[in-house]
Amino acid sequence: MEQTPPLLFVDVDGVISLFGFAPDSPPPGRFHLVDGIPHYLSSGAGEHLRALSERFEIVWCTGWEEKADEHLPHALALGRSYPHLTFARHPGRAHAHWKLDEIAAHAGDRALAWIDDAHDDECRAWAAARRRAGSATLLVTTAPADGLLDAHVAMLTRWAAALP
Repeated sequence: MEQTPPLLFVDVDGVISLFGFAPDSPPPGRFHLVDGIPHYLSSGAGEHLRALSERFEIVWCTGWEEKADEHLPHALALGRSYPHLTFARHPGRAHAHWKLDEIAAHAGDRALAWIDDAHDDECRAWAAARRRAGSATLLVTTAPADGLLDAHVAMLTRWAAALP
């Protein structure tokens, strides 16, 4: 019987599309236009996502929604598409991170990891509650000037390999 891989929810801004770095010393990457807006894409993001796709079912988890899959597979040479979450424009939960409802609905009780540059206390409390309920959950927080790094990929790979 084949094991269902854990989900990996991937944000774009601050994970793949970098910002906040010193203009005179940018990280490795290049600008890419998305609907006329320049985004500085990390040069390592494609390689990292291809490696992670061997262990995870990847889902775009970004305000870009369908635009992530319209632009990033080609720009990052991913070789494939990923599904995306669609977010409510006016979520009803007060004081909750705006992505939580859709992540929870999509994941159910499946093991999940979530890479984002904007995890807050609500995200950490939600992840802890999921773990207490028996659903493996890992939050990976990136620095928006650096994005997804080799160390994050190594941590995610170890975590996925340790799942029952």
